[in-house]
Amino acid sequence: MDFQDQLLQYVVTGLTTGAIYALLAVGLVAIYNVTGIINFAQGESAMLGALIMVSLRSKLDLPLPLAFVLTAGVVAAVGAILHWLVIRPARNASTITLIIITIGASIAIRGAALVVWGTDSYLLPAFTRGRPIQLWSAMVRLQSLWVLGTALVSVAGLYLFFQHTMLGKAVRACAVNRLAAQLMGISHDRMATLSFALGGALGAAAGAVIAPITYATYDMGAMLGLKGFVAAIMGGLTSSLGAVAGGFLLGVLEATGVGLISSGAKDAIAFAVLLVFRPSGLFGTRQDVHGGL
Repeated sequence: MDFQDQLLQYVVTGLTTGAIYALLAVGLVAIYNVTGIINFAQGESAMLGALIMVSLRSKLDLPLPLAFVLTAGVVAAVGAILHWLVIRPARNASTITLIIITIGASIAIRGAALVVWGTDSYLLPAFTRGRPIQLWSAMVRLQSLWVLGTALVSVAGLYLFFQHTMLGKAVRACAVNRLAAQLMGISHDRMATLSFALGGALGAAAGAVIAPITYATYDMGAMLGLKGFVAAIMGGLTSSLGAVAGGFLLGVLEATGVGLISSGAKDAIAFAVLLVFRPSGLFGTRQDVHGGL
């Protein structure tokens, strides 16, 4: 295999990983735009999504569509509860305090997962069985198509929700101007809870589709959450489009770096990339305010 063929394989692999980062990053952006909080428990939603999906499919043998919907619904509920019972009572605290609370929530969720699922690693059977597809000189696993498709459908659905539904427009209104939205009768607390639920559902979708590719463990969420944060920063932190682009770009850079340098450089590449991008990211500007949904 020559260098061009290898590079194409790295790009294909990176796009699969980048789709996961993109889903997590979009969830972070949705929460940040409405609340101004960076939710460092976002990675745990992917962990819960993976482990719950494993339990529903492998242990209860539920049909794939039902298992997927239940997984997203349960983790969305966890996100909503996290905001309503933990974040909302401390809403008058400083932003730094609220961020620290999300870190504490992340540790607590990880501990609960350890109690329920233990330290074992779980691998979910692929959603579609079959041989990899050849794309020019690169091989694409069928599960990778599920990952990419889920990311694209989720982002498209989120766009339609924000642009064409009253509830979505209410969330956007809170993101653009909280005071004006409240004067129009929109409950900021409810929209913030909804944003946490959306973030949880997106993270759960990411975890569910990646479970057949990588082992699901109770501690997988920490690094995924940090990578999602890096992708969100790359996209400007307030732009959903930027978060998607940042996720895919980060995935490709990581896969290429692993292939050309070393597998040990994977995590270092992600945080080195973070130093390159200003807070404005790929599409933002220094004058950006909330409202990039």
